Amino acid sequence: MASSIYDLDLDRTAANHAALTPLSFLKRAAAVYPNKPAVIHDRVISYRQFGERVRRLASALEGRGLGPGDTVAVMAPNVPALLEAHYGVPLMGGVLNALNIRLDAATIAFILQHGGAKVLITDREFAPTIERALAQLETRPLVIDIDDPLTEAQKGVKGPLLGALDYEAFLAEGDPERPWTLPEDEWQAICLNYTSGTTGNPKGVVYHHRGAFLNAMGNAISMGLTRDSVYLWTLPMFHCNGWTFTWAVTAMAGIHVCLRRVDPELIYPLIESQGVTHLCGAPIVLNLLAHAPDSLRKPLPHPIKVVTGGAAPPSTVIANMERQGFQITHMYGLTECYGPATLCAWQDEWNDLDLEGRASKMARQGVKLVTLHDCTVRDPDSLEEVPHDGETLGELMLRGNTVMKGYLKNPTATAQAFAGGWFRTGDLGVVHPDGYIEVKDRSKDVIISGGENISSLEVEEVLYRHPKVLEAAVVARPDEKWGESPCAFVTLKTGASASEEEIVAFCRDNLARYKVPKTVVFAELPKTSTGKIQKFVLREQAAALPGTGA
Repeated sequence: MASSIYDLDLDRTAANHAALTPLSFLKRAAAVYPNKPAVIHDRVISYRQFGERVRRLASALEGRGLGPGDTVAVMAPNVPALLEAHYGVPLMGGVLNALNIRLDAATIAFILQHGGAKVLITDREFAPTIERALAQLETRPLVIDIDDPLTEAQKGVKGPLLGALDYEAFLAEGDPERPWTLPEDEWQAICLNYTSGTTGNPKGVVYHHRGAFLNAMGNAISMGLTRDSVYLWTLPMFHCNGWTFTWAVTAMAGIHVCLRRVDPELIYPLIESQGVTHLCGAPIVLNLLAHAPDSLRKPLPHPIKVVTGGAAPPSTVIANMERQGFQITHMYGLTECYGPATLCAWQDEWNDLDLEGRASKMARQGVKLVTLHDCTVRDPDSLEEVPHDGETLGELMLRGNTVMKGYLKNPTATAQAFAGGWFRTGDLGVVHPDGYIEVKDRSKDVIISGGENISSLEVEEVLYRHPKVLEAAVVARPDEKWGESPCAFVTLKTGASASEEEIVAFCRDNLARYKVPKTVVFAELPKTSTGKIQKFVLREQAAALPGTGA
């Protein structure tokens, strides 16, 4: 095809093109608002200091021999060190692997080895788990300890020191004047996040600078972040890099208020003392805030915008939150799309609906973020778009710059995920006449408990290792506190007997605590004529059990 006149002598140069990267957010904020508070934790860190600490981190890593493409893992709650790693690691060209602090030692060992982490920065609270994980590695990374002064104050317990030095001493090795060298290629990897998906083997989701930049901007726009915003870190920064709010807040020169633990006794005082304007979290976070003691739930000094994901919060929780002054927005996303990809964009006419009506609207996953190229519900085989009738099921599919590069060292899984030119979410949904999407079910048997993905197959694998278990199947059970919880259906071997407590204890010894079944039912498993376990029947049985989960 011949070039048009607009291509003649109009080339891409350094003057008119630069790679998109969220690193530019901090470079700008530190220059424009050097004395403005950037991070609040045990002390107030200004944007100038934030930038200097990030440059020290990048320089110190380089001083230890790291360079472009090297992985740095961080095992930490929401503390300044993890926030700084979101900038310092990619500034030296590396890839940040923020570890889920709830994982067991064996899974962490797998991730460290699979991702090839050369440095592990770890908070002392998680030393026992990390120590067991390191013992399983053939090659041990350089270990640096985070010794957070607020560990005990925010209800943590310090474990032993594991590394050669602590984080502050490591920063002292670096140069605070290190140049802001931004990547030339926006397709360069910036982060590595592991998701269990539907198997027990974690998959490494690779993000690039362009996607991180754009999704952060999409969140900033959607949630109305400004330089006056004060963001409380109730959402784990290891969750899709804090749903990219690690970068979005900085883009607008807002304030990051760090928080080690989600606890109403910590949250409500911080809301009041720091003037919090925004926070995010799974429905369980909203549930904790809505059902906190009356002594804590004082009227808010001003409205607070809250983003929640996963299952929609119950109407009673919405009512309690609204009465206090929280304004809830429901978003949908996955690790593979940098967290939020769609949001339930509010319509003015919905304000006139009653509580149940508003809750039903809020339950929908809505429409695409402004920075997502396309979002659709299609027949998974023909790829034809389903009619907008609110009834015809199809698979939710995404396309655009805010979809992952792919799965690390797993071309087969990557090809399957991108089959047909769309990212296949595995979620089944409908499109309503107004164009809003609503997820109805998951084609994969993933249980989402407290915002965490739990592989039913992984739990089943552990159950099958119990000497008394003949067959096992795990499904999601509705849970008032967690949204969903694992429910195990177990058939024992002939002549064997076991209690629910015995099965749960066995799982607790072999799984991360949040993956342990909350309910165990001893029964024959329903099967098809070909012997396949009918999980849809088990889901119905689990939902009909008395109570709402432990």
